[in-house]
Amino acid sequence: MQREVIAFLSTSAAYGRTAEPERIDTHISIVWLTADRAFKLKRAVHYDYVDFSTLELRRAACEAEIRLNRRTAPSLYLGVRAVTRESDGSLALGGTGEPIEWLVEMQRFDQDTLFDRLAESGRLDEALMERLASEIVRLHNGARVRTDHGGRAGMAWVADGNDRGLLEHGADVLDQAACARLSADTRAALSTHGRYLDARRRDGFVRECHGDLHLRNICLLDGTPTIFDGVEFNDEISCIDVLYDVAFLLMDLWRRGLRAHANVVLNEYMAAASPLDALSLMPLFLSCRAAVRAKTSVTAAAVQADNTRRLEMETAARQYLDLSEGFLHPAPPRLIAIGGYSGSGKSTLARGLAPDVGAAPGALIVRSDVIRKALLGVTTSTRVGAEGYSPVMTQRVYQAVVKRAGTALRAGQSVIADAVFAQPGHREAIEGTARDAGVPFIGLWLDGPRDVLAQRIAHRSMDVSDATADVLAAQLRAGAGAINWHRLDGGGSVATVLAGAQRALA
Repeated sequence: MQREVIAFLSTSAAYGRTAEPERIDTHISIVWLTADRAFKLKRAVHYDYVDFSTLELRRAACEAEIRLNRRTAPSLYLGVRAVTRESDGSLALGGTGEPIEWLVEMQRFDQDTLFDRLAESGRLDEALMERLASEIVRLHNGARVRTDHGGRAGMAWVADGNDRGLLEHGADVLDQAACARLSADTRAALSTHGRYLDARRRDGFVRECHGDLHLRNICLLDGTPTIFDGVEFNDEISCIDVLYDVAFLLMDLWRRGLRAHANVVLNEYMAAASPLDALSLMPLFLSCRAAVRAKTSVTAAAVQADNTRRLEMETAARQYLDLSEGFLHPAPPRLIAIGGYSGSGKSTLARGLAPDVGAAPGALIVRSDVIRKALLGVTTSTRVGAEGYSPVMTQRVYQAVVKRAGTALRAGQSVIADAVFAQPGHREAIEGTARDAGVPFIGLWLDGPRDVLAQRIAHRSMDVSDATADVLAAQLRAGAGAINWHRLDGGGSVATVLAGAQRALA
């Protein structure tokens, strides 16, 4: 019966229009786009992770899709529409006859605002990543806790499904030795992290998430990053650890070569939403996400009528498989400290270095200015006065920098500590953090002419730092003592300073 419905919906007559609808096929759904609407049909399929085999199951899935996606995109999700069999035997969209199929009806939006298209055309602004991370945090904070899912068993279910899918659909496409290695390495990681995964579930970090959080399911709506098309058809996919949810986006950005974008999302998300020891799970989560895409890519390739498209998907499946293996063998962590007086460019350098330091998706940036605001209980945009720079508060800030850096390092993530580090004791403390964690350390000190530093401070806008010319003057009067870190001229261009830092790291 679906074949008849699909043929009907592929005609302009179904929508009372003259123009033919645009059709988009995936392995579990078909979407038709008209001038102002999108209609999604769920294919009558039954895989290990989705069952749309009956009309009632498809109707329930449509209703669930509306409910879940209105959390993030209420203006896009309009409702559930029926395809009906009329008394004369014809089909109608939303007619008065018996429903024979159910569709999700959405408001159509400009497809060029999809984040995957923006990425492919080089128009995905890195600044959007901070706002996107905030939207993800908002979704996760408001999502229902689900202690009946996730944990070690939930990730084992993912791994089992990947194994079956790669074997069943990838036998003639993928390197089966690589699949076997991936399976063994994934099981080893699950064994290592199983207890912690279960602890995360008990602590409420398994929630009713999005489940399919990659760039194609994000658009720019009225200037705001808008998440849509979350998974409604399987709680095992959507009711997951929040960090596993965001790992899909990180993996997608990383695969596309958008390492700086991925690093921004990581840092913004971890600053707001998750304890740093959870970073120990990132290699497993990233790997499983890439393996899921390898499985779905090779599955989708099998149903493509167009040979060119089939070959593209098979190539993508191989790339995802390679990526999945690589994530499970991350680069060892290291600690980089960047010091210098206010205005010397520490934060700019930290953001430039972070994407290429350590394991994917790059180093965690521990910034004293952000920590100061958190300790004061104010937003990062709130200006604070002298109370934020008192000796007592300064000591608390540096203690927190050391603590956060140590936690992330022990979890296997590289760290860039961004602070003035003018006091010898503060430099000694951060160096000691690396020794305690057993990781390499390198310190970078940015010098710069006083007038250049003062000018930069004066021209700052929308920056978390509250440093003023008076703060800079106080720092210069106090001095920094003997500095044995690598000294760089912070007065030059961003590119020059970054290149000098990269040489020092090498």
